[in-house]
Amino acid sequence: MVALKLTQVGNSVGVVLPKEVRDKLRVEKGDVIYLTEAPDGFRITPYAPDFEEQMKVARAVMKKHRAALRELAK
Repeated sequence: MVALKLTQVGNSVGVVLPKEVRDKLRVEKGDVIYLTEAPDGFRITPYAPDFEEQMKVARAVMKKHRAALRELAK
């Protein structure tokens, strides 16, 4: 567990992520991260929340049209 301290940043309040956390998330200054609500609290991720749903749809389309996509790849 990592305890994070809220810090005044101008007129806002921010959280400073320790280097170890940034390394695990593979993010650096200027990157966008997402805070999403989860059943047990909140989740911080560098991935857009709707990305997985978009990939699920893409996989279904690719599976359905596999033969056509193979022909196009030639």
